[in-house]
Parts: sequence; C-alpha cells; structure tokens
Amino acid sequence: MKAIVQERFGPPDVLQLTNIDRPGIGSDQVLVRVRAAALNPYDWHMMRGDPYVARLMGSMGLTRPRSRVAGIDAAGLVETVGAEVRGLRPGDEVLGFCPGSFAEYARTPAELLVPKPARLTFEQAAAVPMGAVTALRGIRTVGRVRAGQRVLVNGAAGGVGTFAVQIAAALDAEVTGVCSARNADLVRSLGAARVVDYAREDFTDGRVRYDVVLDNVGNRPLSRLLRALTPTGILVANGGGSPGHVFGAVGAMLRLVAVNAVVRRRLRPIYPAAPAGPTQEDLLAVTALVEAGRVTPVVDRTYPLADAAEGLRHVEQGHARGKAVVTVP
Repeated sequence: MKAIVQERFGPPDVLQLTNIDRPGIGSDQVLVRVRAAALNPYDWHMMRGDPYVARLMGSMGLTRPRSRVAGIDAAGLVETVGAEVRGLRPGDEVLGFCPGSFAEYARTPAELLVPKPARLTFEQAAAVPMGAVTALRGIRTVGRVRAGQRVLVNGAAGGVGTFAVQIAAALDAEVTGVCSARNADLVRSLGAARVVDYAREDFTDGRVRYDVVLDNVGNRPLSRLLRALTPTGILVANGGGSPGHVFGAVGAMLRLVAVNAVVRRRLRPIYPAAPAGPTQEDLLAVTALVEAGRVTPVVDRTYPLADAAEGLRHVEQGHARGKAVVTVP
C-alpha cells in the first residue's frame, strides 16, 4: 500500500511517499480503508520531534519517530474487523483516530471509531476527530460553558477554533471570536455574536470580560489574558507552540498549573487529544452535534496523499481556515 513514511525527525521534507506492507490487526482492532486524513499541528509536532521534552517522555521516540507512518485523524471504510469487534462490519463508513492515517490503510482500536454522519463528505469527516474533540473538551468539559455566558475563542478561524465557536453557540453562549479581518465573515457564520480583529483590537485590554476564554494561539502573556476574565472566569489553554522549542506547550502548561495555585481565577489546560486521550463518548458527542446540524466542519484546503508534506507546511504556518485534509484515492 502507499503511505507517507518518515525515518527521522525534521521538516516536511522528511516525509516520503512509498510502498509498505498493509498493517495486520489484532482481535480488538479494525482495518480502515482511508479515504481522507486531516492535517493537524499534532502531526507536525510528531514530524519534527517537537518539543524535545516529549521525546524524553516517550511519546514520540528519542532519536527517531516511534511510528514510521504519519497521521492520526481519518475517515474511510471498514475493511476488516478483529474477532472480538462488535457493531462494525466491512463497508461501514467511519471516522476516528487512526494512527498512521497518511496511508491507504490504517489500523486502530474499534473504540476509537464511530459511524460517519451521512451529511458529511469523507473530507469533512476526517476534519472532525482531533479538532472537534479538543474543542468539545475546551468548551464543555474544561470550560463548563453554560447558556448566557460570555465566551471568547482566540484563534476562532483555526482547526479547533471553528469547532469551538460552533459548540459554544450550540450551548447558547454569547461567543466572541478573535481572528484576522479576512476571516471575520467566516467566524460570524459559525455563530459568533462578535468578532475581534486581532490586528486592530486587543481583547486583553480589560474593557470586556469573559466567563470563559479558550486560547488556541498562545500569543498573549498570561498576565494579559487574566485581564480578559471575570473574577470567577476560566482560562482554558490549548497547547500549541513553534518548532524547535525545548519545552514548547509542555512548559506553558506547567506554568499555567503553577500560576493557578495562587490566583483566584481558574486556569485550565486542555491535554492533547492523542490516541490515549479521546474516548468513543467524545467522538459520539461531536458527531451528534454534526447530525443535529449544530456543527459543520470547515475544510480549508485538500491535498492528494503525495502532497502531504506541502499540506503540513501550510498548517505549520498557522494561517489555515479550519482544517486542511489529505485525500486518499
């Protein structure tokens, strides 16, 4: 089968399209014929081995990638199922977390897959897992957003932000989205009552305070972000970071936890929605919102599998509108 393979850490050029064996499956696993796979910041972190501290923690591999095949989000068709798998059969359309999804086939535990909503294309469905689950956790689980609350989403036009705006609006919150001027109409269309152009207005100036701030960007000092919160407000930090950092988002999360011990406001990180983190319950919650018409994935660009490296360059620059997706013929 064709797959995007990397033998070492580095920039997108380390990704190569090659032929490898189709993966086998265990008794509790499913083999998915991948039709589309999302490109996430998670993927370029894994590609570069960044932050370096994550290599020491064992999640990436120390000197070379633990997984030769990149990708984590996927949508496609069930090819085969293990002997212990129930509720899925060959031909079913699914989406979920599939390590090694930049390939024609990927295997994954059955509990990390859910049925694909019929209203979505495979490209839209591939955009759901990591972005929507992270947004759901940030808005509903960690932020505990309730109807009538003021919610601000920094990075509202990005892969997580576009889902977060819609989920907060579905909870009947009053949503403010922070984005560039070119993305203002998009963010309004997703349910934001107000849009802040970050180039013209500083949402941390204290003039408006919010019950929940979801920060997907990390471009404001913590002291400034606190000024945007009500006295009992919650700051939800979604880790990101730039390539080449020793500690990256891990260091930012540790600082947040330390400051939270001495301030009145509640500061909460979202821990990565990596394969050990998400649950089928999370995926079912977001697909239920999709089925109800409350959430629609925003797909910025699509790339053929052979151009996955180009797609990751685009994502790494941090200016994608919604999600970028790889298509697999």
